[in-house]
Amino acid sequence: MPRATLLRQRLLLLFLAGMLLLFSPLVMQFETAGRWLGVPPLFVYLFLSWAALIGVAAWIVSRTRD
Repeated sequence: MPRATLLRQRLLLLFLAGMLLLFSPLVMQFETAGRWLGVPPLFVYLFLSWAALIGVAAWIVSRTRD
């Protein structure tokens, strides 16, 4: 399988995972009245999900340059 096709498949899978993490009923599980270190859990979840998606995307792209 050509490297470009494999890269596209991995990035498409990452996109779909991001859509599932950020735009699904899963997000509403973190909308509670509580606080975690003074920050609402929803903000912590969204920021960590976003950061993880960026990190995985960087890892996927950097592996293809070797």
